[in-house]
Amino acid sequence: AAILFLGGWLSPLPVSWQAAVADVPLIGFVVGSGFHWFFFKIFVFLFFYLWFRATFPRYRYDQIMRLGWKVFIPITIVWLLVVAWWSITGFGPWWDVVEVVAQS
Repeated sequence: AAILFLGGWLSPLPVSWQAAVADVPLIGFVVGSGFHWFFFKIFVFLFFYLWFRATFPRYRYDQIMRLGWKVFIPITIVWLLVVAWWSITGFGPWWDVVEVVAQS
């Protein structure tokens, strides 16, 4: 996850900030090294992942099925009706801009 979604070994700080603290021995080493950023991002991701897993209870199979049948399927049907109505009545003036950009 750190490589794909969090920028891998790249620093989240702007380059101008990194250049400003590069002369400070310890701070310049930590800020400038991609190794530290990579493991810091992995640690943050795992921390929030484990926190999320520990906070919410486990769902049984029947609870997930009930959620799907009573919540997600009705929402999907309503959304399909909204999109069908929207496409019949017209998308509005902003859709012309999207079509022009998509065709070019």
